Amino acid sequence: MVDMNKLRLVPYLFFGLFLTATTYAQPRLIVRGDDIGFTQSANEAIIRCSLDGIQTSVEIMPTTPWFPQAAALLKAHPQIDVGIHLTLTSEWDNLKWGPLTHAPSLVDENGYFYPFIWPNNNYPGQYLKDKPWKLEEVEREFRAQIEKVLKHLPWASHLSAHMGCTGLSEEVQALTQRLANEYKLNIDLKAKGVQGVGYQGPKRTSAEKKAAFIAMLKSLESGKTYLFVDHPALDTPEVRNVHHIGYTDVAEDRQGVTDTWTDPEVKALIRELGIQLIAYKDLK
Repeated sequence: MVDMNKLRLVPYLFFGLFLTATTYAQPRLIVRGDDIGFTQSANEAIIRCSLDGIQTSVEIMPTTPWFPQAAALLKAHPQIDVGIHLTLTSEWDNLKWGPLTHAPSLVDENGYFYPFIWPNNNYPGQYLKDKPWKLEEVEREFRAQIEKVLKHLPWASHLSAHMGCTGLSEEVQALTQRLANEYKLNIDLKAKGVQGVGYQGPKRTSAEKKAAFIAMLKSLESGKTYLFVDHPALDTPEVRNVHHIGYTDVAEDRQGVTDTWTDPEVKALIRELGIQLIAYKDLK
């Protein structure tokens, strides 16, 4: 005999399966804005890209001079997904920062982080990889950075690495994983099947960035989840004085990111293509 109660459930089960399939059929995209805290104009631009643009996650740098303003702005908008951007470098020529802790093995003769993690021909000897850095100092520093952010923004959802610093060694990678688990900030993008994606085409000018970003959007495949990372800021005198050898057009470059991520045509295309904008916290 047919169980009528079970039979009545069939349409609802089918509808649930259909809803699940359609919900995840479209591409999903995380748009991540890095380096809030490094300048005032970056703070302004990144908040603008979250509130008026397509940005879905923000990475805050705990060691930077404009961290207090960045934390206050994010505290005023707790709906914004926040990542803790672990930092072991200070790459700019005219703008420097150092550790939150006593970490003599991680700094140069002036007490600043080295400009780079790995060798850079433009800055010989100014990279951390081959210095006698100590793992216990990295752990103490990472903990201080995590706890500083969580004190102000306890809803922070994940960790990320400024200039790839957590790849300094296998030991640092393992340390980062352990800290992510301990502080409940572990979102494993690889395990979630998230793929990195970038501009498709030239991206020097604002117009080129927009075209290359649109080309990227049109290439996204249904059923897949992607991560796009860049660094919004504004073309102001402040940022025009921020640079290092090999990257001197910082203000123009980062204004282009802000322009692209707040562009009405870009936002309309995302709706037209059915791309689902998600944050890191949506992967938990």
